[in-house]
Amino acid sequence: MSVTAVLFDLDGTLADTAPDLAHTLNQTLIREGREPLPYERIRPHVSHGGGAMIRHGFGIGPEDPDFARLRGYFLAHYRDNICRETRLFDGMGSALATLEQRGIPWGVVTNKQGWLTEPLLEALGLTSRAGCIVSGDTLPQCKPHPAPILHACKLIDADPATTLYVGDAERDIQAGRAAGTRTLTALFGYLDEQDSPADWGADGMVESPIDILEWLGFASQL
Repeated sequence: MSVTAVLFDLDGTLADTAPDLAHTLNQTLIREGREPLPYERIRPHVSHGGGAMIRHGFGIGPEDPDFARLRGYFLAHYRDNICRETRLFDGMGSALATLEQRGIPWGVVTNKQGWLTEPLLEALGLTSRAGCIVSGDTLPQCKPHPAPILHACKLIDADPATTLYVGDAERDIQAGRAAGTRTLTALFGYLDEQDSPADWGADGMVESPIDILEWLGFASQL
């Protein structure tokens, strides 16, 4: 069955946000008198939210009295520096343009909060191009619950059965499968050595955004 719509996760799939998120964590660490962490140690954690970043950087959880303060500073600093170095992954611009040329709507389904999602997509010039934008606070549920993906399908009048969802985390594949969409794992995203994407049950795995087009059967037009 041919794919008639494509939905993307944001961090680690549509855009490479890791440089700005890593910068923000290191600025938070420096502010607290700590040594910054190497980028390679931060990258696998950046798509799990501000709380996860604070846990990774400071080794503390929400029960710690400093956790809320550190998370608040982290999020405020990130919002003010949300697109310093963030870019679409190499080849994603061509992938989106090809979908648009073929009349295939595309959208974003992310767990990122709307007050961060919206300015980031605006800075990347994607707001008016996306058929829908579903953030982590658009609905009461977020991924791995299927509701955000099903909501996105309704917004662009797409049948989940002919919709493709692309993400780089297990929760993305779980959400897509539960929603009844086809799924692709973006291996170019923020996976760490403990991830086992071959076990997630996706319909396929891609090494680059251009591979998404090849999976869709558009390779002859590249």
